[in-house]
Amino acid sequence: MKKYIIIVFASVFMISCKSKAVAVQNTGANEVVAKKDNNVIEKHYDNKLDFKTLYIKASAKYADEKQSQNVTAEIRIEKDKQILISVRFLGITMAKALITPTTVSYYEKINSTYYEGDFTSLSKWLGTELDYSKVQNLLVGEALDDLRKGKYTQTIVENLIRLEDEKDNKLKKAFFLEPEKYILQKEQITQSAENIMLEIKYADTKSFDQGVLTTSIEINAIQPKGKTDINLNYNNISFNEELSFPYSVPSGYKKVLIK
Repeated sequence: MKKYIIIVFASVFMISCKSKAVAVQNTGANEVVAKKDNNVIEKHYDNKLDFKTLYIKASAKYADEKQSQNVTAEIRIEKDKQILISVRFLGITMAKALITPTTVSYYEKINSTYYEGDFTSLSKWLGTELDYSKVQNLLVGEALDDLRKGKYTQTIVENLIRLEDEKDNKLKKAFFLEPEKYILQKEQITQSAENIMLEIKYADTKSFDQGVLTTSIEINAIQPKGKTDINLNYNNISFNEELSFPYSVPSGYKKVLIK
């Protein structure tokens, strides 16, 4: 059951869409060399998507040390208001979640269970801090944290601009931006004392009329109990269409309490 919920929040999550899309690529001959830039964060947010609604169909692969599973995900976003995610296997809905800034609701088919609550218990259960902004940012390829609100040490690593959060010695956060358009390529969250590491890699970035969007996301999570890998690939996208957000728990499902 848990693997479907993890996929929900990684999927919690092209290339057909109604917007004009142009690939953003670096050629080897014209590769921009990374260097320190005092305005790197401001330039990064120049890429921020401007949209009202976003519809995504994606393929997703989940793998841990015991099993792997290929599923599809349908993601509907009304910016800053609500996210509806459906995870399907062989066309059958296995899990569904409705997320708002204050509430989290989901159900899963395997055990016929559902959850209604907020992010506090869910974050503890999944092993990483979540809120609405983090889920939305993950799905649109933006840094989990708002980089404009932090203080960072800037270095160059493998021709990427690396921003490391200076606030917390126990919880290390690092964000890696490419040097041409300052698009996020990777982020890492590490708790060394507890042997916990989350790494998110972004690839296949494309530019739309609404802004820049990453269409491939790789999530690697390491915890004492094992390793989990999730890959998301966006196959179809449309912006600013009228979207519905249908969500209702099937009858007979049992409510679960997350502690």
